[in-house]
Amino acid sequence: MSDSSEKTEQRDYVYGLDIGTRNVVGVVGYPEGAGLHVIALSMREHKTRAMIDGQIHNIDRVAAVVREVTDELEEKTGLKLSRVCIAAAGRVLVTYTARAEYSYPQESVVTRDDLNRLDMIGIDEASGSIRTKDNEKYHFYCVGYSVAHYYLNGEPFGSIEGHKANVIAEDIIVTFLPEDVVDGLYSAVGRAGLEVANMTLEPIAAIDVAIPENFRMLNIALVDVGAGTSDICITRDGSISSYGMIPYAGDEITESLVQEYLVDFNTAEQMKKDSTDKTDITFLDIMGISHTLTAEEIWQHTDPVVEKITDAVSKKILELNGDHPVAACFVVGGGGKAHGFCESLASKLKIINERVALRGREVMNNISFDEDIEKDPLLVTPVGICLNYYDQRNNFIMINLNDQIMKLYDNGHLTIVDAAIQAGYDTKDLFPKRGKEINFFVNGEKRMVRGMEGESATVVMNGEPAGLKTPISRNAEIEITPSTMGADAALSLSDFYETEKTDLIFIINGERVSCPRFAEVNGELEPGTYEIKDNDDIIIRDHYTVDELARIMDENIENYDSLFVNNRPADGDTEVYENFSIDWDARPAGSDDESRKESRQDADENIKGKKADGFNNEPEGGLKTDKAHSINITINSKPYTLTGKESYIFIDIFTVIDFDTNSAGGRGVYIKVNGERCEYVTPLNDGDAVEIGWEEF
Repeated sequence: MSDSSEKTEQRDYVYGLDIGTRNVVGVVGYPEGAGLHVIALSMREHKTRAMIDGQIHNIDRVAAVVREVTDELEEKTGLKLSRVCIAAAGRVLVTYTARAEYSYPQESVVTRDDLNRLDMIGIDEASGSIRTKDNEKYHFYCVGYSVAHYYLNGEPFGSIEGHKANVIAEDIIVTFLPEDVVDGLYSAVGRAGLEVANMTLEPIAAIDVAIPENFRMLNIALVDVGAGTSDICITRDGSISSYGMIPYAGDEITESLVQEYLVDFNTAEQMKKDSTDKTDITFLDIMGISHTLTAEEIWQHTDPVVEKITDAVSKKILELNGDHPVAACFVVGGGGKAHGFCESLASKLKIINERVALRGREVMNNISFDEDIEKDPLLVTPVGICLNYYDQRNNFIMINLNDQIMKLYDNGHLTIVDAAIQAGYDTKDLFPKRGKEINFFVNGEKRMVRGMEGESATVVMNGEPAGLKTPISRNAEIEITPSTMGADAALSLSDFYETEKTDLIFIINGERVSCPRFAEVNGELEPGTYEIKDNDDIIIRDHYTVDELARIMDENIENYDSLFVNNRPADGDTEVYENFSIDWDARPAGSDDESRKESRQDADENIKGKKADGFNNEPEGGLKTDKAHSINITINSKPYTLTGKESYIFIDIFTVIDFDTNSAGGRGVYIKVNGERCEYVTPLNDGDAVEIGWEEF
């Protein structure tokens, strides 16, 4: 980290620099046991507003302050400091919440791979959200993400792995670091004559000190209350799961005193600090008048602002933690020392006061100082920056992805899929792609059949097979071959369960005839081999017309003298449903069309005459037989008499009732004798109870 001198013995020194909005704090030290021994500390305030909310606005002015701090540390230590560790402020992180959703072709068990796929879809969605027109010239590094909520078939679920689902979804919080922030820090340090040895994030540096590693399995919030913003991060399962920021912090409290007591900003800042450890505070206002106030009087004006800040902090913590309370909250930074801050935050978080604590002296037990320096929350971040260097975590690393040299931010658990996303690799090229789907309608109901699933992307790292979740090492050589697309969806009419039903049965000239079910596609009758196309309108037919029935039987009804459906005159367009009776008689040889027409008319009149008298009179035209007799039956609970025949079958009821088969409207006919399903040729006997009607689906 630095050159040795006669004044200081050879050690593995580290120079950590916290470049904040108000102050620049530099620390030089070396590892000692499990902690750090600090040999020198230097702090300088910016003379102008060269930084706003953690982002450098004037590189030269910031570089000048960095140089002043470095010069003082070199003088104190006798070291030539050439390399420095820095951190990007949590307040410059950009956080987006995205919704990711995945639909299965059919109900499936949710696996860990499915959850990884959801994460990648969500990160890709969030990445697209920040690539707006205003941001398109900037590059963003993904530094962390956390799932806030899971959904199973549209319903919120705490954990969905192992459950069966048709659709899974999640709300995911994704955090990005803008490239221009990184470039600004590198430039300021470079102009100060220094080289960056390591770069991390301020929240991570603070956690290295404030939250010991063995505590990070717990769900804990860390709040760094600075001057312009309050930075928040959440730990879970051993690492930081999410980051956030609110634009309220210590300056808000100071401004309330400026307005109330007519003092300049620096005076108000000192009043705020004094009110935390003094009983009486004396100050001059802008008119030069001296005032002395008690700490309680100052608190009357600062407490409402503290309430406002802690209310916003608590809401952000709950949002980042998936609307669940955290187990505890640690507070660092100068703003957190304001009167009542921790107590107010505990109340807003609805946890006991003892679980919200200001972290300073008590977390620096393994930090020692050569100088007479008070262990203060302000030092948590710069000391953490130094400690982070020895871990060599959370730094930028270089890799080669598909022959492209890339700089990645290593958040401690960087994997190949993170590198792919950072490189702008389309998520669709990482996971198997499905072939084109088919959308169509069946009997007015919209349906969809998905294409086949292709193969996953293949990954090789340093010449060895790897997976998308394989951890990345420095200077790794990675090759990703995109996933493939499966075959397009293919479906024929015979694949429908509706067409697998039994054939339609008709009674033709007294004999049962079985005919296949057909489907109508876009108004045309099609066989089962027809391949369905996108937007086809399909109707599964449960009937034929007489013409269609004749064609399928290789008959020509023009050659027939009479045509009846259920004993009623019919024509080629008459619709016939299952168990309907169809009677056609051959036309006498040599008869012409006119005689055929007359014959049909005579037959029609004959039927009408039979219906008119109900067969109660003796039939004419030789229909009477010597063995003819009548029977009494009920039809749909009403009494009827059939007469004039030797024997009777079901279709004979149409001589005494009027049942319009042309009003089917897509429905089928049900027929019963004595409560049992029957056929049109079922015999009828005296006293039988007959039922007939339309099936309602």
